[in-house]
Amino acid sequence: MSDLPLVVLFAIFLVAAAVVWLAGIQLSDQTDILSTRLHLGSALGGLILLAVATNLPELAIVVSAAASGQVGVAVGNVLGGIAIQTVVLVVLDVFGVRGARPLTYRAASLVLVLEAFLVVAVLAVVVAGTQLPAGLVVLRLAPSSVLIAVLWVVGLVLLQRAGHALPWHESGEAPDNQKQPRGHSREMTETNATKKGVSTRRSLLIFTAAALATLAAGVVLERSGDAIADHVGLSGVLFGATFLAAATSLPEVSTGLTSVRNGDDQLAISDIFGGNAFLPVLFLPATLISGQAVLPQANRTDIYLTAVAILLTLVYATGLLFRPRKRIARMGTDSLVVLILYALGVAGLIAISTTG
Repeated sequence: MSDLPLVVLFAIFLVAAAVVWLAGIQLSDQTDILSTRLHLGSALGGLILLAVATNLPELAIVVSAAASGQVGVAVGNVLGGIAIQTVVLVVLDVFGVRGARPLTYRAASLVLVLEAFLVVAVLAVVVAGTQLPAGLVVLRLAPSSVLIAVLWVVGLVLLQRAGHALPWHESGEAPDNQKQPRGHSREMTETNATKKGVSTRRSLLIFTAAALATLAAGVVLERSGDAIADHVGLSGVLFGATFLAAATSLPEVSTGLTSVRNGDDQLAISDIFGGNAFLPVLFLPATLISGQAVLPQANRTDIYLTAVAILLTLVYATGLLFRPRKRIARMGTDSLVVLILYALGVAGLIAISTTG
């Protein structure tokens, strides 16, 4: 693909991104229908099923990169993806929220703060894993990638318990937050599908087709993106953490905008945090496929991106606790801080990449 002209590569990249966007909308809708009809519950239906579904582009890129030996692209896309998916909340705050109050004020909940802590905990293991010996691999498994997967599962169990009841007043719900319970937009989607005569079998077929389209488009994004980076002289890490990560975050944008516009602000934030906590789990299949410990091969830009992602997540966790009331440039104070920090983070990433 690197032999193709740059204009053609850009066209291929944009078409693949469009497929990811359209398929992401279907994945979100069908996940809502299936999780409601199959009674999967908020944890399995949301934090697992939707996290996996909306991160299929990243899964495709990680598998493709690991199989071709481009482990740096896989690591950069995952860690850069966490940072930029957190910035998706800025997009939702600006373009999705209607009214005088910003996103975190409307969605404030201790359960969401716990979800943010899970993201931070998983990323802390990522940083620790980068310092382990590269040869520490047993049965094609590295301890850091296994620990991340275990921590993610344990976190989901705790979040499931927290979703039912917390030993706090109002089960951790803030006063004057969203009126409807989290996840009501999923039931709305399922109700509309029932009215239109969409069967569970048809929903499952659409979900499968959208998943396959997303996987295929993800591979095309990785291959065309790598070729574009070579053409313009951009490092694979920098491209993976910015343009490629932005393209693969399109499902989260479409899903989040739908949730916010339906008044399900908590679900929108939960889907972002849930996806971010899931992304490092992809280091497990990357290790299995490549036969190498992925995290010890991380360079300083990868660790840098992890720190940026932790910082952005903590800003939103703080926003959920302090609930800023005013909107500045159509966004909450926390979203503005996240946007500024991410811009500074990308500038720092460029400085790191250009200085070698």
